Amino acid sequence: MTRDGVIAIAEQGIWTVIIICGPLLILALVVGLIVSIFQATTQIQEQTLAFVPKIVAVLLGIVVFGPWMLNHMLSYASEIFSNLTRYVG
Repeated sequence: MTRDGVIAIAEQGIWTVIIICGPLLILALVVGLIVSIFQATTQIQEQTLAFVPKIVAVLLGIVVFGPWMLNHMLSYASEIFSNLTRYVG
């Protein structure tokens, strides 16, 4: 495998990870911001209050975005396997 092939596979892999994880990370960020504002206004400083809503939001995000994420991962994997001879040779 050539150096260019490894770099191409790594670049595609990084972009795939960013695209797949992006919606879940944004969802966790928004929920965390809302919980932080709620904690600041009510002065409730419970540690579990910060984590439980984010976990629930990410799990719901996986349910909603799961099929799209799976399709994107499968298309990346099939592209890698179909172009394997190009990367190896």
